[in-house]
Amino acid sequence: MKKQSKKRVVIIYDRVNKWGGAERVLLALHEIFPDAPLYTSVYDKKKAKWAKVFPKVVTSFLQKVPFIKLTHELFGWLMPLAFESFNFDEYDVVMSVTSEAAKGIKTGPKTLHLCYCLTPTRYLWSSHDSYFKNPPPVFKFFPFFWTISRPFVFFLRKWDLVASKRPDVLIAISGEVQKRIKKYYRRDSEIIFPPVNTSLLYSNEVVERKYFLIVSRLVGYKRVDLAIEAFNKLGYPLIIVGTGRDERQLKRKAKNNIKFVGEVSEKELVQYYSGAKAFIMPQEEDFGIVAIEAQSMGVPVIAYKKGGAIDTVIPDKTGIFFDEQNSESLTKAVKRFEKMEFLVDNLHTNAKRFSKRNFQERFLRLI
Repeated sequence: MKKQSKKRVVIIYDRVNKWGGAERVLLALHEIFPDAPLYTSVYDKKKAKWAKVFPKVVTSFLQKVPFIKLTHELFGWLMPLAFESFNFDEYDVVMSVTSEAAKGIKTGPKTLHLCYCLTPTRYLWSSHDSYFKNPPPVFKFFPFFWTISRPFVFFLRKWDLVASKRPDVLIAISGEVQKRIKKYYRRDSEIIFPPVNTSLLYSNEVVERKYFLIVSRLVGYKRVDLAIEAFNKLGYPLIIVGTGRDERQLKRKAKNNIKFVGEVSEKELVQYYSGAKAFIMPQEEDFGIVAIEAQSMGVPVIAYKKGGAIDTVIPDKTGIFFDEQNSESLTKAVKRFEKMEFLVDNLHTNAKRFSKRNFQERFLRLI
């Protein structure tokens, strides 16, 4: 990928404190624009060692708030002020990568602002009800959490709508997110799929595929509980990779045919993919990188027919869908899958559509 250096470019992200799909986007953009600094509200150097590749990471005033790295959810109402406090007059191109407030930066008429929207702010829009029914653990000390938060939510929704109008161009990560942008922000958007490092996971090794696989954080909206219910009935072997706050609860529900392996290394993850008959995706994802990783390893996907899976899975060619988000619908899909065959070449070809190179080339063409 040819590096671009003629224009002064800056990259903005909500908070730099973890590793995941959005962080892969940032590193892919860094490869194109190696001189671009990274601006963010809060930076945790221990949890985000990947960010050291940027020439500098600039933080907002929130960085000085005690314990902010552990309790950032408590300061969501300050995120608008944090991003509006930055000045980008010296830059030609500003690229915000965001699922929250980074799109709300202010730029002058000579600065192009591209916003790579991971999703409209979940807790304000698409996941508002579920978020406030099951808020993050940090809010357990607030017995009247919903009552207290209502004026802040009202303010943040109004600000979020204003902020959504500030980028010159909105880019969605999937068809599902594009629909949400239209629904909540009343704006059109381009679609550029996030980068997936398919070459790292690609393997020609022939192994016996013995079990079904889930790779996920063990939290409510991932609906791992639904898969456990289905496989408790089926009795088929299921391996679950990942950890999360619901881990103990899920383990108590699972029968002996279901195995939890926790966090694994990248090498171990490749081995788990290699031995899987199918990848189970019971949740609705904004995009769903793991579904592409599975296909790049020749593993078909059994997915809930909603969200990003509609973009990433080709029915009856690289996987199958189940229509209802319940264990009965998933059980029927697994039984149907057992009678089907999938060509590995089709899986690999589909996965390559989501390569990092394709992402970078489409981003440059758009600019």
